[in-house]
Amino acid sequence: MPDAFPPRIAALLDQAEARCAERGVRMTELRREVLGLILERDSPTGAYDLLDKLRDRRRGAAPPTVYRALEFLQEQGLVHRVERLAAFIGCVDTHEHEAGHAAQFLICRQCGRVTEIDDHALSHALAEAAERAGFHVSGATIEAEGVCRECRAAA
Repeated sequence: MPDAFPPRIAALLDQAEARCAERGVRMTELRREVLGLILERDSPTGAYDLLDKLRDRRRGAAPPTVYRALEFLQEQGLVHRVERLAAFIGCVDTHEHEAGHAAQFLICRQCGRVTEIDDHALSHALAEAAERAGFHVSGATIEAEGVCRECRAAA
């Protein structure tokens, strides 16, 4: 059954599926569908919004179905959970990384846009500060709130 996603999203899904195959894990049709629903959004989306969209495509979809798919996608580094928003954002083509890479997000308070950045200096500074405190960082998600360029320009 074809995804029925636009060509740009279908290409990202193919890229994600290839990444999974390289790792020896399976991108099921359902996982692909959930990832596609996330990728076609311009902003982070919550699990229940995903469930509503999935029910349009799969009548019997239930919360555990979505949560299991999201868990897999997070483990593979294909989506991130933006804690501040309790929502998910895709991460397929933005970085050449392994699953579990450090995530850094800029969240606009006005429009809600979330931008993922990959600043190695920021990750390094956090690791160094933690080491000075006798702490070893095994993973970190940084969420910074502010106002994006477009909203500042519109003000």
